Amino acid sequence: MKRPVLVSTFLLLAAAPALAQQNSCERVRDEIQQRILNNGVPESGFTLSIVPNDQADKPDAQVVGHCANDTQKILYTRTSSANASSASDSAQDGSHSEPQ
Repeated sequence: MKRPVLVSTFLLLAAAPALAQQNSCERVRDEIQQRILNNGVPESGFTLSIVPNDQADKPDAQVVGHCANDTQKILYTRTSSANASSASDSAQDGSHSEPQ
């Protein structure tokens, strides 16, 4: 009866590093997200993605962090709702960018 327990324990220990790396990436992403929010960027104005290093070269995305022993990158991408809200905010406050 000890054999199934040993196998289960081995499988759990083998999976632990992968689980810890994913948890580490999520923790780093959450910390970066909080810093961005603290700087006044609305939550709907950006996305953060965790990608393997070889997929980090994306247009319109900026690497803002790394995790999992530097095998993963965290990418920041502005969403279109952030651009739309900036334009509508300018129009609502009465300011005009064009000379009158």
